[in-house]
Amino acid sequence: MAILEHSAPASAREDAAPVPTRSRQRPRLTLRRVVLQLFLAAGALAMVYPIIWMAASSLKPENEIFRSATLLPEIWQWQNYIDGWNGLREPFEVFYLNSFIISALAVVGNLLSCSLAAYAFARLDFRFRTLWFAVMLGTIMLPYHATLIPQYALYFELGWVNTYLPLTVPKFLATDAFFIFLFVQFIRGIPRELDQAAKVDGAGPFRTYALIIFPLLRPALVTGAIFTTIWTYNDFFSQLVYISDTARYTVPLALRMFLDTTGESSWGPMFAMSTLSLLPLIIVFVLFQRQIVEGISTTGLKG
Repeated sequence: MAILEHSAPASAREDAAPVPTRSRQRPRLTLRRVVLQLFLAAGALAMVYPIIWMAASSLKPENEIFRSATLLPEIWQWQNYIDGWNGLREPFEVFYLNSFIISALAVVGNLLSCSLAAYAFARLDFRFRTLWFAVMLGTIMLPYHATLIPQYALYFELGWVNTYLPLTVPKFLATDAFFIFLFVQFIRGIPRELDQAAKVDGAGPFRTYALIIFPLLRPALVTGAIFTTIWTYNDFFSQLVYISDTARYTVPLALRMFLDTTGESSWGPMFAMSTLSLLPLIIVFVLFQRQIVEGISTTGLKG
C-alpha cells in the first residue's frame, strides 16, 4: 500500500489533496479578533468624537454648549451659521478665498520647485551631491521657530510683511525638504533606461525632466499637492505672524476673531464656521484618498 502511494504521480497526489472550502478561507472570528476590533472601534470613536461634539455644539444656543452633556441640542440654533458667516468685519467667503489663493500658490510652487530639486538629487551628478542631500535632510529636523526671527527680519526689509509673499514665494524655492525627499524616493524607482533613451534622442536634463520624469511623477505629485493643501490651509502660526490686515485674513485667523479674551466669545458661530471650514479638506481627502495611498506606498514612506 505504501509502495502504491509513493509510485503515484505528483499530479495525481495534487488532485487527491483536499480542496479548501469557502468556509475555511474566511477569517475565524476568534476572541482575540473581537477584542482587537472593539479596541480599534473605541480608538476611532475617540478620534472622531471631538469633531462630532463640535458639529453638535454648532447647533446649540450659547448657554447650552458647555452646560448640556448630550450631543443633541434641546433647541436647534441654525442661526449660528448665519451669524458666523456674516458676523465678522468681512463675510466669511473672503477668508475662504484668501485661504484658497495661498493654498493654490503653495501647491504650484512646491510641485514645481521640489520636483526639480528632487530630479537633480536623484539623477544628476554634481560635486558634493551626497553632502548637499544630507544638509537638505537635516533641515527637516530644524524647528520652524529657530528660523522665524531671521526670516521675519528679511521679509520686513523687503517690505513683504502684511502680504501673501512670505507665505508663497518660499514655496517656489524648494524650501520644503519633506517633499524633495518624497519625490527623490519616487524618481529612484523610475528606470534609468528611460533617461538614457531620451539622451540618445538628444534630450538634455531639463527636457528629460519635463517630458519623462515629471509625467511619471503623477502619484507622488498628487500626494504632495494634497499634503501641501492640508498643511497650508490649516496653518495658523505663519499667517498670524505675517498678516495683520483683516481683509487678508485666512480661515484659521478668522476663526480666532470669534474669541474675545476680554469680553464674551461667540462660541456658537465659531463652532458653526469651524464645522464648515472642515468641508474643503474632507472633500479633498474623499476625492483623492486612493492617490494618497498610492503615492505613499510607491515612495517608501509607509511604515
